[in-house]
Amino acid sequence: MGANLLDKTDVKILSLLQRDASVALTEIAEQVNLTTTPCWKRINRMQQMGVIRRQVALLDAAHLKLDLIAMVQLKTQQHSRQWFNDFLLQIKDLEEVMECYRMAGEYDYMLKVVVQDMRSFDAFYKKLVSRVTGLTEVTSSFAMEQLKYTTELPLSAYS
Repeated sequence: MGANLLDKTDVKILSLLQRDASVALTEIAEQVNLTTTPCWKRINRMQQMGVIRRQVALLDAAHLKLDLIAMVQLKTQQHSRQWFNDFLLQIKDLEEVMECYRMAGEYDYMLKVVVQDMRSFDAFYKKLVSRVTGLTEVTSSFAMEQLKYTTELPLSAYS
């Protein structure tokens, strides 16, 4: 929503905020050649539009000993609206699930799960299959090494 209402200055602001949302407003304004008030108004407008959903701290999983990343693929024969709503409630309640996608192709859903170790994953798996009814297949793949990680969306199309 609203991405077509962004100009080049908005995109520069977004790029700066994606890299580091703790940057002072005065520094952002300086880098985009604005004074602080119009810069703040642009940021506020983009928050109201929903372009900026929220500002968060990104934590280092390794420092927190959350070393196991699993991609969990799910199949189901359940496709009713009620089952889907129940599924979403269950998934949202599982803190280990970092991301969830409805998929096209062989699997219906894919979860990105982050836990400490294989024992923690096994506990998560047992919790998942006991809470989510109607699953016909659960397949997991484990990341051996994270080669790229970013939260920055590609904004080059707006340049």
